[in-house]
Amino acid sequence: MPTILRIGPYRFYFYSNEPNEPPHVHIDKDNYSAKFWLETVDLAENTGISRKDLNEMQRLVIKHQKQLLDKWYAFFGTQKR
Repeated sequence: MPTILRIGPYRFYFYSNEPNEPPHVHIDKDNYSAKFWLETVDLAENTGISRKDLNEMQRLVIKHQKQLLDKWYAFFGTQKR
């Protein structure tokens, strides 16, 4: 689970065993987690994150989308579609 980015209380990371899914990032805050698709930024999963934090996470994913996608493709060794 390499940490890709830390911003405030949020930790952005990938699971190394998910290369067959579309590009996405997991984000933790405290003991809760969310998952966002990266190519078209959208919430994929939420396990207890408040609406306020989800909105902030989505804003951060959009802001850092290129960096997150670049890190996804570098980590998994896949080509951009």
